[in-house]
Amino acid sequence: MEQYIIKGGHPLVGEVEIGGAKNAALAILAAAIMTDETVLIDNLPDVNDINVLIDAIEGIGAQVHRVDRHTVKINGASIKNVDIEYDYIKKIRASYYLLGALLGKYRRAEVALPGGCNIGSRPIDQHLKGFRALGADVDIEHGKIVAEADRLVGKHIYFDVVSVGATINVMMAAAMAEGLTILENVAKEPHVVDVANFLNSMGANIRGAGTDVIKIRGVQRLHSTEYSVIPDQIEAGTFMFAAAATKGDVTVLNVIPKHLEATIAKLVEIGCEVEEFDDAVRVVSKGDLTSTHVKTLPYPGFPTDMQPQIGVTLALCKGTSIITESIFENRFKYLDELARMGANVKVEGKDNNLLELIAADPAFNMTLEQLEACMDPARYTGRSEIQVTAFLKDVVQPILDANKELLGVKADISV
Repeated sequence: MEQYIIKGGHPLVGEVEIGGAKNAALAILAAAIMTDETVLIDNLPDVNDINVLIDAIEGIGAQVHRVDRHTVKINGASIKNVDIEYDYIKKIRASYYLLGALLGKYRRAEVALPGGCNIGSRPIDQHLKGFRALGADVDIEHGKIVAEADRLVGKHIYFDVVSVGATINVMMAAAMAEGLTILENVAKEPHVVDVANFLNSMGANIRGAGTDVIKIRGVQRLHSTEYSVIPDQIEAGTFMFAAAATKGDVTVLNVIPKHLEATIAKLVEIGCEVEEFDDAVRVVSKGDLTSTHVKTLPYPGFPTDMQPQIGVTLALCKGTSIITESIFENRFKYLDELARMGANVKVEGKDNNLLELIAADPAFNMTLEQLEACMDPARYTGRSEIQVTAFLKDVVQPILDANKELLGVKADISV
């Protein structure tokens, strides 16, 4: 079992260079097979999803050369098979980007249904709607998405919901369709813009990425390019909130501050000092931080991928904070472990999408109901004896000691 052993209690201080954005890199790798010429992509993050997708691309016949951990050359001229029969591809959500890329270039694609992390419902109906609008026949057969078309013709497509994946996938297919495609109610995330810029560097004609409407005039062929993936705003934001949570002083390098505006705004709200540079951001956390309210939204709103990071930080702030998760309904799964570490959290709402965080301070005056909840046997279902013992001694007992006046007697836990 892989694990991290962390000895805490120390502020994070220093500089860290941010790597390439995984979500942009995955789509860009898929789009790289849309030309018969060699494409060089650098600033790739060295993570499992990237390596799995590169192996899958090589598995269908593309020539792949790993220049180094963060750079790859891809030539799709030798691709003969558009049927992605690859066990690992089911493990990564981005497998569906091969649909748009292969359909756009070869007019046919067979790709396993996407897998990925279990954070909630993520249907692909908008992807399929877009492909069908362009003229493709799309079916789901034996766990695969099968799409084919004699020709793809540009259309005016309005997405029912904002979807990053659907925006990118349909944009890739439309890049080599006939005529003009107009996409409305599209995602505006930085990696959508990055994929559009990459395709344009290969000769595509895409305008409006980053706005509400994207216009794509199809071209017959794409050519070689050299391209560097944008920095990862989620990695940067993670280090920025880590600085806040540990009372640290951290500068994230190789970032685009514009992409971090929502994260920066919340850090300032809770009391951090934030200094922006051309390609760096410094976060300094001094004194007590204060509570706030946050709701996850599509870009330029607060990103859902940053919700756990701000959640941990707000658990250490004074007062009650409220987080509303509007994107993925299962994004609060980390709370069980956070509660074991002493956080006072409560999930509410029709779909358990509202989180209330109260500062994890043993001296905080708890209600009798909250104290009783600590002693509820159901709280420890599925935990080992060692885990329960550690939690009772290290978390519950200090809370009981701090609230003995409320209880009227000193309570001791026998374990």
